[in-house]
Amino acid sequence: MASGQEIMQSDVTGSVHSEMTGADWKRSVAGCFERTISMEDNEISYSKEEEQKSLLPFLEEEEKEDKAEYKLEEELAGGGKMGNKDASEGAGDKSDSSMESLEHYLGDTHNIQAMKYTDRICMLTLQRNLKELNDIAKEKELVVQKARDKLNTCQLRIKMLAKQLDYVGIEIEKEEEAGNVAALSRLQAMHRRLCTELEKEKDFELKITLTLKENMLEMWHIETEQGKYEILREQLKKDQEELEMQYQERAEVRIWKEKIAALQAEENRRSREKKEQEAQKEYEERHKKILEDAKRNHEKAVCFLRKSMARIREKNAKEEVKTQEHMERRIQAVLSLKNSITSNREKLQTLQLWNKAMAFEAKKQEMKMREAILAEGGNVAKETFLHKRLLEHEKEKQASREQQKSRKIEIVSQILQEKASIHKQKKHQSCTKAIKDGGKLEDSLLWRMKTWQYIEKTCKHSAGAMSQSWCSPSVCSSAGERTASVGEISEKIPHDVLCESGEDEKERDETLVEPEFPGLWSQECDLHKISKEEMDPKQLATRVVKKEIFQKKMDESQTGIFHKQIVSGRECKGCTFYSKPSCIHFKDFDVGQIYKKKIVLTNASYSVNFCRLVGISEWLKDFISIHFDPPGKISAGMSCEIVVTFKPMINETLEGEVMFMAQTGSFSVPLKCTAKRCILALDKELIDFGSHVVGETISRTINLTNSGALGTRFKVQTSAGDSSTCRATAKSSPGRMVSRHFSDCVPEKKVSNSPVTSVVEKKEQICPDHSEEVACCVAQVEQQRTEKSLSSSSTEQLGQDVLNSRSDLDTDGAHNLVELSPEETPVEIMLGKVTEGEIGPFSSIKLQIIFVPAVPGDVQAEFVIMFDNPDCKPLCFSAVGVSIDVPVWVPNPNTDLKICMYDRLYQDCIVIQSRAKAMLRLKFEVCKGLSKHMELLPKTGYIQAQSSFSVQLKFLPRHSLPEDAGSYFNEETRVLEVPVTILIVDKAKKVNFTVHAIVTTSDLEISPAQINFGYCTIYEAVQANVMLTNKSILPQEFGFVGLPEFVEIQPNDGLGIILPLESLTLDIIFKANKAKEYSFDLTCKSEINRQFKLSCKAVGVHPPLELSQSLVQFAATALNGVSTATLYVMNSHVSVNHFTHAVPRIGNGEVAPVGPTSFEFRVPEDCPVTITPSVGTVLPGKKSLIQVSFRPTLSDQLIREEAVRRLGRAAATGAEIQKRKKDEKREEKKLSISITRQQSSRQLVRDGGSKYLTSLYSSEQPKPKELKPDSDAYMAAQAFLMRNFSGRFEKYIIPCFVASGHIDEKKGSENLSCSPYNTLYLELHCPAVAPSVVVTSDNGKNTVSFGDVAVGHRMIKRITIQNISPEKLELGFSVLNPSGPFLLVRPVGMLEPGENKTLIISFCPNENKWFFETLDIRTAKTNLTLSITGHGVMPSIVCSAEEVLNMGYVIAREKVTSTFKIQNTSTLTLRYSIQLDSLSSTRDKDQQRLPSFITSSLQRTEFVGTQNYNGLSVFSIFPTEGEIVAGKSQDFVVTFSPDHESLYYSDRLKVVLFDKKIAHVIHLKGAARDHPMFVEGGIPLDVPIESLAVTLPMPLQEALKGELQEPVKSILLILEYIEGESSPVPAMTELKVGAIQTAQFASKKNVEFSFDSLPLLQQKGFTIESVKGTIERGQVKCIGVSWVPPADFHADDPLLVTALLTLKGDIKESYRILFMAKVVSAYAPTK
Repeated sequence: MASGQEIMQSDVTGSVHSEMTGADWKRSVAGCFERTISMEDNEISYSKEEEQKSLLPFLEEEEKEDKAEYKLEEELAGGGKMGNKDASEGAGDKSDSSMESLEHYLGDTHNIQAMKYTDRICMLTLQRNLKELNDIAKEKELVVQKARDKLNTCQLRIKMLAKQLDYVGIEIEKEEEAGNVAALSRLQAMHRRLCTELEKEKDFELKITLTLKENMLEMWHIETEQGKYEILREQLKKDQEELEMQYQERAEVRIWKEKIAALQAEENRRSREKKEQEAQKEYEERHKKILEDAKRNHEKAVCFLRKSMARIREKNAKEEVKTQEHMERRIQAVLSLKNSITSNREKLQTLQLWNKAMAFEAKKQEMKMREAILAEGGNVAKETFLHKRLLEHEKEKQASREQQKSRKIEIVSQILQEKASIHKQKKHQSCTKAIKDGGKLEDSLLWRMKTWQYIEKTCKHSAGAMSQSWCSPSVCSSAGERTASVGEISEKIPHDVLCESGEDEKERDETLVEPEFPGLWSQECDLHKISKEEMDPKQLATRVVKKEIFQKKMDESQTGIFHKQIVSGRECKGCTFYSKPSCIHFKDFDVGQIYKKKIVLTNASYSVNFCRLVGISEWLKDFISIHFDPPGKISAGMSCEIVVTFKPMINETLEGEVMFMAQTGSFSVPLKCTAKRCILALDKELIDFGSHVVGETISRTINLTNSGALGTRFKVQTSAGDSSTCRATAKSSPGRMVSRHFSDCVPEKKVSNSPVTSVVEKKEQICPDHSEEVACCVAQVEQQRTEKSLSSSSTEQLGQDVLNSRSDLDTDGAHNLVELSPEETPVEIMLGKVTEGEIGPFSSIKLQIIFVPAVPGDVQAEFVIMFDNPDCKPLCFSAVGVSIDVPVWVPNPNTDLKICMYDRLYQDCIVIQSRAKAMLRLKFEVCKGLSKHMELLPKTGYIQAQSSFSVQLKFLPRHSLPEDAGSYFNEETRVLEVPVTILIVDKAKKVNFTVHAIVTTSDLEISPAQINFGYCTIYEAVQANVMLTNKSILPQEFGFVGLPEFVEIQPNDGLGIILPLESLTLDIIFKANKAKEYSFDLTCKSEINRQFKLSCKAVGVHPPLELSQSLVQFAATALNGVSTATLYVMNSHVSVNHFTHAVPRIGNGEVAPVGPTSFEFRVPEDCPVTITPSVGTVLPGKKSLIQVSFRPTLSDQLIREEAVRRLGRAAATGAEIQKRKKDEKREEKKLSISITRQQSSRQLVRDGGSKYLTSLYSSEQPKPKELKPDSDAYMAAQAFLMRNFSGRFEKYIIPCFVASGHIDEKKGSENLSCSPYNTLYLELHCPAVAPSVVVTSDNGKNTVSFGDVAVGHRMIKRITIQNISPEKLELGFSVLNPSGPFLLVRPVGMLEPGENKTLIISFCPNENKWFFETLDIRTAKTNLTLSITGHGVMPSIVCSAEEVLNMGYVIAREKVTSTFKIQNTSTLTLRYSIQLDSLSSTRDKDQQRLPSFITSSLQRTEFVGTQNYNGLSVFSIFPTEGEIVAGKSQDFVVTFSPDHESLYYSDRLKVVLFDKKIAHVIHLKGAARDHPMFVEGGIPLDVPIESLAVTLPMPLQEALKGELQEPVKSILLILEYIEGESSPVPAMTELKVGAIQTAQFASKKNVEFSFDSLPLLQQKGFTIESVKGTIERGQVKCIGVSWVPPADFHADDPLLVTALLTLKGDIKESYRILFMAKVVSAYAPTK
């Protein structure tokens, strides 16, 4: 009935809905008729935007078609412009005619009125509205049909209920006649229920009838509306037919346009073919000409090659001779070294034997001394120790004497060397260039001052240290170091200073007759005398100990001053203060003036620091004063000022430093004072005039620059060793001329490019032995390197010019020249007007050098510039030139074509001058090998008298140039030097000039030449890298042109400039647009229109599935935070028709089947990304939602390594502290021990301490794998890394495998076969940043786990969070599920930097399942995600007792116990309590209700029966409350203790969990008798209430009144015999007779029972198994009763027979047994 009412209500609602829908559709259709686009529909919810979206594909397609038509018309209109000019007239006529026909056709089509845009929209809207109206009509018909069906169903049910009422009425009448009260009441209740249902059904019938009428009315209205819009339907059909015609006409127009375009393309193709044929002919002619030129050039090249080979052989022979000489010298050196090693080895062996003999002798002496001391009774150890000390003291004294002697000698030699160098500098200023290189001081006076300062310091140290020389070896060692440094300095002084003539030595002796400073020589006392007190060993030992203690205290105080500065875990290292400027430099000062400079000191440390002025260098105190006010505490980044004042008193350069003291250590600022000086230099050292004709005058200038602040006078003169010119005559051969020219500048063994060569030669003569000669050679090589670097370019040019001029002179006029004597040689290179003068500070002067060639040949001159300032070294330069004597010359003898490419034409104009007084005939020749590459036009020409002539030079290098040019071309450097000859025909003279060029290729190499992209899906791009290499030494522009639409080249779209010999890596990106096999070429063009091909292959794959997005870019996510993104996996494959749309396939293979397609995302193991679901199946036309989560964490290995490092540092620190404590204790104990033992013990302690540290560190340092994640070290390392995390960015590419078919839940994806080519890829960009807020509670875990919580109970957890960022944070929280179990009790609003606050979260589950939610703690930059989990557990128990626990029969006032067990089957500990209804607090209220016996036994809710009279509970249980651990069980003992006889003791026991939930209910029952016998079974005929007496029917009472005098209890036994079965079975039932086991009646006999009236029972068909018998105590006897209807039995009248059952025990009891029997049909319907 309820379902019927619900259906009725839904129908009523639907009718109202439909009524609203009909009205709305009326308005929408009317609106469409008025050409409106919007429509209002509450049922389907179509809005304006949805309409436009639904129409958008059609409208866009039409707009695209219109644009395409318009574009094609424009192209056709401009077809005349795009056509080829060379096309034939016939083709033009055809195109004109076709264009005219097209225009005519287009004109006809334009006459047709096209449907407007708004009309089409309205038509589509009207079509959709009419369709919706038809759908509503059909839906309404369906609703009416359903209502009719429901009405029929309702009527049928009414009929059925009426029949049931009639049947029940008949049954009631029958039961009333039979007097069956129980059945009568049941039938009456059924009758009432049927009547109620019948009334409800009738009401429901009325409602359905009303609803049906309303729906019929609405359906008629809808049909009326359909009739109204029939005209619109017809109009819509017409409009659709018109629109279809327009589409057909447009298609015909497109076909005509495509035909015209095809005709024009054919014309263009023919014109291109014609042009290509003409170009082919031209190419063949040009190629033929090139071959002829190549043959001629080859002949010329052979000739030149022979000459070149001859020169090369001669050169190789000379080099071989030099190599042999060099090898001989090396062999001699090795032999001498071997001899010296042999002699040294012999000396060493002799020395070792002597040392052994001396040691043996010393041992003998020691043994003798020991024996003597023992004989005298002295202390052997003490005397031996003192003796060793005396010997050591003597050795130290001897060593100090020798050291003093050597120091004196070194100091004297130093002074002598300095004096000699000063004297020599004044006497020979021209030789000062020999003293160059690093290690020499700039000023000799400064060096002398520093030397004397060192002498004073050394003398002071030596004088003060001699008294304690034996106990302070450090002083001696430092003095030795200083002496060694003096020796090193003295070694750096050149040998020419020490090896002067005897006159210099005498002068040096005279200068040292009287010492300049009184010092070491004026001391009369003996420095080696030592007093006896100092020789006492005890005093010496005490002095040593005191000195060590003092040194230790000094170190401690020093360490107390300086403090390490550690801020935020970082130690400040390096200089903590920076000065600006970094060096205090006083430049170009004048004596007597005052200079001031201000410097700024900035605190560059991490925190507050101090700064204190310590002082300045000792030698600067007389000149420098510093004004500095200590600023006190200086914050990081702040600065203070210092004023430095300089008062120069001497004109010398000073250097030193200003020293400061800071909290973290000392630092200094360098200070330099530079006096005025001259810094002179030349802009070049070689002037090359080149080749010039005799009689000309050429002028060149050289700049002398003074970059110093001091001026001086200069004088330019020719070099002393220069013979004005060095010339080669014409009689010598070309080879000799070249060698002689270079011999003047470069000797055979010593190569030099400056006049310093003479000085070097003097050095070689002075060197006495082999070692000095080697040192001189090294110095010479270094000078060559420095000077070559300055004049390398000029010397190369000079050498080239000399070679050219030599060859010219040799070939032209060797017989016309006459060798001149030195006296007759004219001066061709001379100085200009300025030869001396004054050069001021910071200025420059130009010096003019004039070259007047007079005699053919090479000319060289050397010049020296001398200065008055003795500190300025002379400067040298040279000038070279070549004089030639021919009537014709080339002003530019070297034509440089720069860098040229193969197969490119280069031109230049060569100008030829003539000094002849008559016309000359010239012939221009190029060597034969290069004739096909280079050409001079005209080849023959006439030059007029004293005029010029121009020749055109054409250079077209071929790829055969390296083979044709031979020696003129260097393949390594790619340099081409071509000699070109100008032959004067009448005079048989030649003039040569050289053409220079660097020839390079224009090739671009692409590696690899072929790319196979493999299989690529249409949803992704495949990238391949190629290397583009420029083989040329010129930069080239390149570009990939004509790229297909599915290829992209980066960077810069494949365009750019590639530098010489550079290799660029280009990314070729291929993106397939459909499934097929791709094979294409990419063309790379250079700027000279060269093409380079790159072959590519690929296979396009269209996978069955696609991703809504292939790239997911997560926001910056904090560590342990979560960022989530969603995407879809879509299956758009719904048809295999490849003509209508693209179908999934691999290349040109088979089409994938239509059907469910499965996918699987494979996430790498170490990837912090989760994809849910990772496996699934998508049906055709459907999509599946995918959620991608990114949770950055710190790697476990990184945390373990950091934990091990921290443990190692802590262990090392602890071990070092323990070692220091042990050292201090050990030193205090051993102060009284001798010095030797103390020193040895220190060494042992030091070694042992280091070993202890290392062993302790290695033993205590655990392995990373041994650390547990819950250990303190692991957690501390994790917190440290998280707080110092700097961020990271990672990319992941996740493959998604695709396979056709459903995934089996059991087997997974194993039953599917997927192709690797259909794989989809998802790219994830995952930036991770440091969190602003971290969890500090629970070891920093971001997971809040409540564990197992009982359903309905609440648990609270506290989470502490901390702000680790330097900013104040405002926190926001995400919303937890309002109907979920989690609740944020106390949120936090603001967090200060470093502040900790507590969040409170509660968990109260309402279901038995796992709960999971995430709480996002939002800040301005990052989010902290807390994962909250909890398991709601439904408490479940298993009880060994069922619903009823029957305690049985008990003797009144006795007790009996029973045990049952409750097991906890849930996963949490259960708190329980046991409750009895008899002890309930609401029992008094329950007793005020109606008595339970008034209601039927089925409806009784009272479970508490008879209770004790004494007020105590009949049933008691132990224990009553407690806890049961998960998986454990608890035993409960129930005690039954009645105090009087009753058969109806009962109670209800409840097992209550957590004081809320009733988990189990047990009905407790028991019976008590005063006598040890009982009968049970059948149906009791009394009520279970003691206050009510047991009554019998009146006839029975009268019959038994005189027979029984004691109370009789009645028991009803009902037997039902089933009639109609094939094998009849007697009706069966049973009685139970028992004897109670008790101690009260232990001596009594057993219980006996017997039945009376047996014949009557047998006559009525009853059979009793045991008529009489005996029952022992504690046993129960079951008596079976069966009944078979007798022959005279009537089925309509039940049989009732009475019998007595007598029990005899301690008393006699009788029970009246009522046997009721009836026959039941086997086919009667069961109720």
